[in-house]
Amino acid sequence: MQWLKSVAVAALGLGWIGSTGADAQGPIKIGEMNSYKSQPAFLEPYRRGWQMAIEEINAKGGVLGRQLEVISRDDNANPGDAVRVAEELVTREGVALISGTFLSHIGLAVTDFAKQKKVLFVAAEPLTDKITWENGNRYTFRLRTSTYMQVAMLMPDTLAAKKKRWALVYPNFEYGQSAVAAFKKLLKEKQPDAEFVTEQATPLGKVDAGAVVQALADAKPDGIFNVLFGTDLARFAREGNTRGIFKDRTVVSLLSGEPEYLDPLKEDTPEGWIVTGYPWDEIDTPAHKAFVAAYQKRWNDYPRLGSPVGYITMQSIAEAIKKAGSTDTEKMIAAFRGLKIDTSFGPIEYRKQDHQATMGAYVGKTTLKGGKGTMKDFRYVDGGSIQPADGEVAKMRPKEANE
Repeated sequence: MQWLKSVAVAALGLGWIGSTGADAQGPIKIGEMNSYKSQPAFLEPYRRGWQMAIEEINAKGGVLGRQLEVISRDDNANPGDAVRVAEELVTREGVALISGTFLSHIGLAVTDFAKQKKVLFVAAEPLTDKITWENGNRYTFRLRTSTYMQVAMLMPDTLAAKKKRWALVYPNFEYGQSAVAAFKKLLKEKQPDAEFVTEQATPLGKVDAGAVVQALADAKPDGIFNVLFGTDLARFAREGNTRGIFKDRTVVSLLSGEPEYLDPLKEDTPEGWIVTGYPWDEIDTPAHKAFVAAYQKRWNDYPRLGSPVGYITMQSIAEAIKKAGSTDTEKMIAAFRGLKIDTSFGPIEYRKQDHQATMGAYVGKTTLKGGKGTMKDFRYVDGGSIQPADGEVAKMRPKEANE
């Protein structure tokens, strides 16, 4: 009897009773943060996307024989709160890495946190170029196309319009400023005689649409480059439609083809804007159709762009951990560099030179279909096809970021 007790105690100490060795390690914890309360249009579908990915991965046995557990927090759309949340996730919750963020200035704050604390950060959505270039570091990787990438995708149609006088409308924070800087740079390189006749930099979420549209009318531009999104975009589009500011003008607009922002506009969707977006119901690749079917089955709803972004974020993390064979930070960093995965958008790679994924975007024109906004004449642009030369990237990115 005493012998049996001794064996039982020894077995318990080695984790042999009631679990395998892998199970005894517990789940792999992933910290996730986002501005859920302030940006629900994009982030509720995003959350559904990553939840679905985690469910699928765990149903297949998890990663390295362990289940994945996401510990999610709201960052209150505030950089200080985001850093505090990141600290709590790492020190109190013991997460292996952190992921997420939406607004660019939040993403930059967490990028710096990752550098200071030597924690892996997978930025899902923030678009500012600085995350992988000027402020890039060895601990930070980004999934979604940057502002430079999206502007570069729009540039062929912008140049084809042959407009000289441009008005710029953007939310006055890091994302809007970054997008406008990229537009100015790329347009002037290809069309040196281009002029920027007015800039309307508006407070995020508080656009005075009437004043902005009047300023555009006074400036008499040939083309309008718009970077507003969410409720700001809806107010601007409706006011512009009412006053006829878009008539006979070329409008180039970042993100405006995404269902998150088109759906609320309904019949007020402007016709013919050149946009990046996500025509989810007309993408007929097998991988994307399979994703849509699974998403609709799980949520009884259609995906918005946030849905595949959330899904691919967790898909990327799982594949990196699997490739690393560990949750050791240095091994995960090595795994992410050059990581290639198949996604609903097609194959993507996390570039070694700047930690930016090559996930692309759809470029087309806005149109009304059945009383609802969508995209027409769209094409998919691979993110790897519109990147600057490696030498240019090296000049922008800190040398130590790749060491």
